[in-house]
Amino acid sequence: MPEPDLPALTSEQKRWAFGAAALFLVAIGFLGFALSQRVMMVFAVGWVALMIFGFVGAIRIAKGDFAHPLFKAQVMLHVVALGLLVAVVIRAFK
Repeated sequence: MPEPDLPALTSEQKRWAFGAAALFLVAIGFLGFALSQRVMMVFAVGWVALMIFGFVGAIRIAKGDFAHPLFKAQVMLHVVALGLLVAVVIRAFK
């Protein structure tokens, strides 16, 4: 049975999906760094786990809409987490 074609994403949905994917890649990169250097491992593992459960839950509740306010809030939550990580790193090198 052929699957129906999915509707095309709007430009807003593409931007939020790209933002979420970029943050996820940053978190995976930091996880690799944390595991190799043995620093902040608990934060790195927890951040990736929080992203997986948060994004999956938000997109499930939003019924696949990347421009849904819940998904946007999830992306902004991880922007704040990235900002805190940057602040800790800057503070460590002062």
